[in-house]
Amino acid sequence: MSTPALQLKRGANWARQLQRASRVVERLEPPPVEGVLTRMIGLTLEAAGCQAAIGDRCDVLGTNGHNVEAEVVGFSGDRLYLMPTGDIHGLKPNARVVPRTGAGTAIVGAPLMGRIIDGAGNALDGLGPLNCEDRIRMIGAPINPLMRKPIEEPLDVGVRAINALLTVGRGQRIGLFAGSGVGKSVLLGMMARYTTADVIVVGLIGERGREVKEFVERILGPEGLARSIVVASPADNPPLMRLHGAWRATAIAEYFRDRGKNVLLIMDSLTRFAQAQREIGLAIGEAPATKGYPPSVFAKLPQLVERAGNGDSGSGSITAFYTVLSEGDDQQDPIADSARAILDGHIVLTRRYAEAGHYPAIDIEASISRVMHEIVPQEHSAMARQFKQALSTFQQNRDLIAIGAYNKGSDPRIDAAIAAWPAMQKFLQQDVHESVDYRASLASLQALVGGG
Repeated sequence: MSTPALQLKRGANWARQLQRASRVVERLEPPPVEGVLTRMIGLTLEAAGCQAAIGDRCDVLGTNGHNVEAEVVGFSGDRLYLMPTGDIHGLKPNARVVPRTGAGTAIVGAPLMGRIIDGAGNALDGLGPLNCEDRIRMIGAPINPLMRKPIEEPLDVGVRAINALLTVGRGQRIGLFAGSGVGKSVLLGMMARYTTADVIVVGLIGERGREVKEFVERILGPEGLARSIVVASPADNPPLMRLHGAWRATAIAEYFRDRGKNVLLIMDSLTRFAQAQREIGLAIGEAPATKGYPPSVFAKLPQLVERAGNGDSGSGSITAFYTVLSEGDDQQDPIADSARAILDGHIVLTRRYAEAGHYPAIDIEASISRVMHEIVPQEHSAMARQFKQALSTFQQNRDLIAIGAYNKGSDPRIDAAIAAWPAMQKFLQQDVHESVDYRASLASLQALVGGG
């Protein structure tokens, strides 16, 4: 072969190799642009020279191999604001900040059943690795509201007062409003143990560490834990981890819903989620709007809540219970007021009932299920309405009755309410270890009011 022909062949080979190499290079992700830590004030880290988007994760390289994971929560010019997810001891000025790829996902799958994980997805129960292969985004795309299945059938929660008077539908999002120490966690545990849902996802956000252990071992129990997934992010976790705990629990519930399962999502509490977002917002300079809460808090609440509910046709449902702390039993707390507007009903627990030994301490008059009239027969609605009317009549005249100022026979409605009060009180109370299904609850209501 002549020299020119050989040179042409070699040139063609080189051209083909360069084309293959260029295609490989095009598929490669560009290397992360590192930066340095320039400032730290309170909970906020400030980095310069780093290129990352909102929500991306970064590793801040500390001393002695101690790296701190942080998430980008804001920026100003070429400065990034990072929020750490762990302990920040050991960080120095000008520490390297390395962006990480593939962040913002949650591991999901059947092996999660019966496990307890933290806000970062790490196992807390000491039962070994999770062995989950599937990953989904923690903050998924919103569902088209016109594509959602309507709420058409009730969900049995095992609590007589709720089943009969505040019936919850599959796919409903309902709030549990209560102050501290009135039995909301115990009530949630009852519903988790006795519900007919296929999968239970429990998010313990911002609660005491002792309460997490107590909820899992005593309230939920081995039977409830066997079909549950618990995401625990206690109060001593950084605010970002508490946020991630709520997002992760919701993402896991979405995963099972998309596979046709009926999921019960219990989140305790929505108020702690809002407080974590408040800490982050104030730390990066966001101005407070209402009682110290910046506007981002009220934007995040519907983003979290709207991900629950029914999916499109062919998928399952997420029935969600969110606890809302009413500080000092104040129902006009900004978070309580905002949550009440975006949820499909609310169940109010009162301290007055709890102190009187009335359990569960549900205030039927102050509670409502917005979908009850659409998912129960008219006869059931009529009986529930008759019960509430009799209960309200007795409560309005309770002081007169207690001091003996009411004369029997003055008002037939009051007389009937007084006669029915012991039975109504017994109906509304239920032992924590007692399960009353939907049919039994309806039968008890019918026996009490005489069929409407």
